[in-house]
Amino acid sequence: MLLVAAGLSVFQLTHKVSADGEGKQVYVIPVESTVERGMTAFLERTTSEAIENGADHIIFEIDTPGGRVDAAGAIGELLQDLEVPNSAYITSQAYSAGSYIALNADQIYMKQQATIGASGVINSDGTAADKKAQSAWISSMVAAAESNGRDPIYARAMADSSVDLPEYGAAEGEFLTLGPNEAVEVGYAEGIMQDRVELLNELELSGAEVVENNPTPAENFARFLTNPVVIPILLSVASLGLIVELYSPGFGIPGIMGVLSLVLFFYGHIVAGLAGYEAIILLILGIGLIVTEFFVTSGFLGIIGVVAVVTSLMMSSADMGQMALSIGIALVVTIVASIILFKTIGMERGFFKRVILNDSTSSEKGYVSSVTRLELIGLVGETVTPLRPAGTAVFEEERLDVVTEGNFIGANQRVKIVKTEGSRIVVRLLKNLEEE
Repeated sequence: MLLVAAGLSVFQLTHKVSADGEGKQVYVIPVESTVERGMTAFLERTTSEAIENGADHIIFEIDTPGGRVDAAGAIGELLQDLEVPNSAYITSQAYSAGSYIALNADQIYMKQQATIGASGVINSDGTAADKKAQSAWISSMVAAAESNGRDPIYARAMADSSVDLPEYGAAEGEFLTLGPNEAVEVGYAEGIMQDRVELLNELELSGAEVVENNPTPAENFARFLTNPVVIPILLSVASLGLIVELYSPGFGIPGIMGVLSLVLFFYGHIVAGLAGYEAIILLILGIGLIVTEFFVTSGFLGIIGVVAVVTSLMMSSADMGQMALSIGIALVVTIVASIILFKTIGMERGFFKRVILNDSTSSEKGYVSSVTRLELIGLVGETVTPLRPAGTAVFEEERLDVVTEGNFIGANQRVKIVKTEGSRIVVRLLKNLEEE
């Protein structure tokens, strides 16, 4: 009887474990590498798919060193609005923007070797952000912690180095970073899970269908293209390629590289949800106006074209400051390249050869601006008009435009040609016959 009861209990326990989560669906979404706008677009797509397919739980597997504050803010808002139960599972590191994303999840679990924290705000050049940006970020970290009932002092210490928590290795002047045991101790993690299977058991979803959502090749490529380091490189290659092409006959490799770089720039930003087709139309319009300027040379069309191109780039950016820096770098590259090419090649090749006149009308080629008529020197004639000092005189029945040596000579006066310089014929008044 006891054996039957014990067997029944084992059967019920086994049945319960195997039945946990049966018929349910769990979506696993990776949050990896640098946090940027491409990641935001990826998470918007995958969470929408999870909701549409009736997911019962979403697990965000986090392993990121951090990234852009604006992207983290958008992701945090996405998680806060998410009605599907969700958990952040930190598999390695959740620093900076990564810690903020984790704090916005309903629950946090960590691997034994994982860490969370070190969330100070820095600029793209590695320097500390201004006080306004730091204050806003600290407030966001605190709000994320409080939204899920966590003590905000630790979130503040992660982003504010002035908070003194030496018992957790964050003395004043250092940002707080928590290991899994410390995170569990202060309520910043619900538990330590060595793998996804253990996590699913903890969530009572061991029997659920697991759907893994990974970035598509296009999304991975777009995330690479929208990286803050890659953007200025693309714009520099684009400007450099197009400048070199102006000095090259036909349309060759430099021009192809320039156009391809612009295509890649806008492709990445469109996939990431940053650029619309209106930005591309504005870019094409701007380039068309700049090219037209070479033939019209009004100055006005070129200025409008440049403004249109810059505006299209700004419209494609989530960070105006970062885009302005990227455009500035590309501009410097363009100026330097133009100077070098002008000094080494000149403007006798490529596109410039077709729009700039380099030929000259030299006497060696048969062109003469005016003929110096030396044979006229010594001829005597008569003025037709007064010379004041220029006028007209007749010499051997040939009417010529002449000038005096500076004095006035009236009409119908006898004059003598004393000098010829090109088209300039100088005459002198004859006072008596002996002067002839």
